[in-house]
Amino acid sequence: MEFLTSPSQKFDLPKRIARLGELATNLWWSWHPEAARLFGRLDYDLWERLGHNPIRLLNEVGRARLNQAAKDKEYLEYYDELFKKFDAYFISGTWSQKTHPELKNPIAYFSMEYGLHETLPIYSGGLGVLSGDHLKEASDLGLPFIAVGFMYAQGYFSQRISEDGWQESLNNPLTFEHLPVSLVKRDGEPVTIDISFPDRSITAQIWEVRVGRVPLYLLDSNVEGNSDYDRLLTARLYWSDLDRRIMQEILLGIGGVRALRAMGYAPTVWHMNEGHASFLTLERIRELVAGGTPFEEAAQKTHKQNIFTTHTPVPAGNDEFPLWLIDKYLANYWPELGMTREQFVDVAKHTHPRGDAYSMPVLALKLSGGSNGVSELHGEVSRDMWKFLWADRDVKDVPIQHVTNGVHTRNWMARRMNLLLEKYLGADWYDNLDDHTLMDKIDAIPETEIWGVHLHLKRKMAFYLTERVRDRWTRGGFHPVQVVASGVLINPYALTIGFARRFATYKRASLILSDVERLLHIVNRPNMPVQIIFAGKAHPADEPGKQLIQQVYRTVKKAETGGRIIFVEDYDMNLARYLVQGVDVWMNTPRRPYEASGTSGMKAAINGVPNFSVLDGWWREAYNGKNGWSIGEEKEYESNEVQDAADAESLYQTLEHQIISKFYDRDTKDMSHEWVALMKEAMKTVIPQFSTRRMVKEYVEKYYVPALKK
Repeated sequence: MEFLTSPSQKFDLPKRIARLGELATNLWWSWHPEAARLFGRLDYDLWERLGHNPIRLLNEVGRARLNQAAKDKEYLEYYDELFKKFDAYFISGTWSQKTHPELKNPIAYFSMEYGLHETLPIYSGGLGVLSGDHLKEASDLGLPFIAVGFMYAQGYFSQRISEDGWQESLNNPLTFEHLPVSLVKRDGEPVTIDISFPDRSITAQIWEVRVGRVPLYLLDSNVEGNSDYDRLLTARLYWSDLDRRIMQEILLGIGGVRALRAMGYAPTVWHMNEGHASFLTLERIRELVAGGTPFEEAAQKTHKQNIFTTHTPVPAGNDEFPLWLIDKYLANYWPELGMTREQFVDVAKHTHPRGDAYSMPVLALKLSGGSNGVSELHGEVSRDMWKFLWADRDVKDVPIQHVTNGVHTRNWMARRMNLLLEKYLGADWYDNLDDHTLMDKIDAIPETEIWGVHLHLKRKMAFYLTERVRDRWTRGGFHPVQVVASGVLINPYALTIGFARRFATYKRASLILSDVERLLHIVNRPNMPVQIIFAGKAHPADEPGKQLIQQVYRTVKKAETGGRIIFVEDYDMNLARYLVQGVDVWMNTPRRPYEASGTSGMKAAINGVPNFSVLDGWWREAYNGKNGWSIGEEKEYESNEVQDAADAESLYQTLEHQIISKFYDRDTKDMSHEWVALMKEAMKTVIPQFSTRRMVKEYVEKYYVPALKK
């Protein structure tokens, strides 16, 4: 049987530039700036207005402009050169083929969310962006990768901040015809899978997104035959309703395996990005049990191929379900495993003082041959956290390792910065970005050139922020105080600090607001002003997170700040690019040791932006005293209040006595030599070590290749 993907988009393009449609439907373009510019050249204003959506652009730019482009010699030269790169990407030999030819069968990667581009809003934050970067790097390295997730018909919410600072959530139903998605079909009909619950069955269809060489398959329950309630199951991310939450995780884990089987895939490695997909371990066992293999033997046979990555020590990130929900939705499943209810529950039981729960991380840890945290410290924290599962072992012997996260460099580095590195490191520098020795050549880049690129990116960010405010103002319902709070008075030459992330309480967004009077003195220093840009969303059900946003926003609105403390609403991947490329300092203030890794600071550092962070997650490994600054100490405190007070004092002291003076210590040419040295050191230390290039290779060597040796 032949499987085809039925595209949601149709294009009417001149024959000479017809391949623009092919490019628009493969997200390869999203991490190659020259490809984005090919679309932008058709109509830059429309490109910006449509949020960098090439599918909408090709359908709305007008046939006359397309005909003009098809005859424009300069445009056609650019077009031909771009498609040479595009074609070479898919036919050239890859790192995987050369280094690990034994990796032939697919590596299946499961995640609840994927941050690939802002036009496909099926992500909520760092976990999804990491998943998207993992896919892009797997494509670049030529791994036989396939991925599974959800097609969220309502995307993730858009954020509006009221005049009083309260987060309002707006749902934006997606128009599939505007997205790079194709329905998977067989013999002209959609390929579907079924999940049986004790009282009913639900059906899901499958959408495909092409991410370079990697197919991403997204499950969608919005199909005829399902009840209205079940059709909404995949409508949005992270339902707070526990019934829908467990149904989603059953669909992702069990349904994801069935979807891959329905399309003829036989993966040899199964990688769970967080515990949401843990039910896949049971479904793989069920397949063998159905053929007559006892549960224990089937578990042993599948164990080594399962890889589990845990991303947070925070309880809210480790899903657990009350046992009555397990009875409600899985009572007909454990007989298929040849198990009693008690045996089924025991596999994932987590006992608390308040009773037993069914833990998704416990399920994954018990049934996976490889498990890891996402930084060195997080590996230590995870071993201690889950030691009770291996009560007979010392903490150091708990089988949880670590692979520190990375970022996809081409996706997050500014185009101008990349061109600068091509000039001084060689046109092929990106092919060797994990070469530490090569990065030493950054020292030879003239200070004026690297500072010139940075100033360009600062001006670009300032222009973008003011245009966002203008656009929001023209739509109405925006108070003048909110206009100022959103950054309309931003100064592209002042010291600018960025703080942008999910507003969870442990990330302590308000730490810098601990002493508002002291902060006002800092931001309003004569001739040495400081700007602070805040951005980020709280989960719609996270009331403390929303209160934290409100607390920050009320300080932002104070007239005494002079418009120098800013909150930019509706944080997404596009805004993130401007911020990580355009601020001077990236600040991170989590309560140690709850930041498992963090990646936004890596994105800033590869653009020459030093970090100012608590020594938690990745920064504990990266900080060397010359590439940024630390906040607080590596120690345990008697209480959160004592820790917060100590960290706040450290933050203020470092700002007042080190960061501000260093930034404004200029020579006669308005250059701070010490600051540029910091920028170079940040790039040298972070580009090779904290890229997905290093990260994915580490997964290959530590987990994927060993999983083949059954």
